Amino acid sequence: MKIGIGCDTKGYRLKLHLIEVLKTNGHEVQDVGCYSLEKVDYPDYARLVGLGVVSGKYDRGVLICGTGQGMAIAANKIKGVRAAVCYDTLPAILSREHNNANVFCTGGWLMAPEKAAEVLLHWLDMGYAGGAHQDKLDKIAALEATFSD
Repeated sequence: MKIGIGCDTKGYRLKLHLIEVLKTNGHEVQDVGCYSLEKVDYPDYARLVGLGVVSGKYDRGVLICGTGQGMAIAANKIKGVRAAVCYDTLPAILSREHNNANVFCTGGWLMAPEKAAEVLLHWLDMGYAGGAHQDKLDKIAALEATFSD
């Protein structure tokens, strides 16, 4: 799977760990930044990953800031992105199975590297169930279309 990954400075160290885990597990990883601990603005990286996902450049995206919340808010402004903040395995699995989330967000302040890797790998392994869940995603797409102008 091709994965776009980005972070701000608060997620930088966790991002480096997750890149290694992803590569070890056979994924192709595109690191869009940030590349140091110098101050940056997280919406810039949410944009890069989110646009990469909706364009098909990446199969899925990973975004890391202090809590994951800011990245998710920013990424979800992009039509077609379904970013989910994941701190534990069950919500991560359900975000894929029920919501077909395509961007995983988490917090460098809140997640131990090993736990973040475990949750991310479960998220990547889970498929979308479709069925009755698709009706809800169609309604979300309609909301995007209504309010995108």
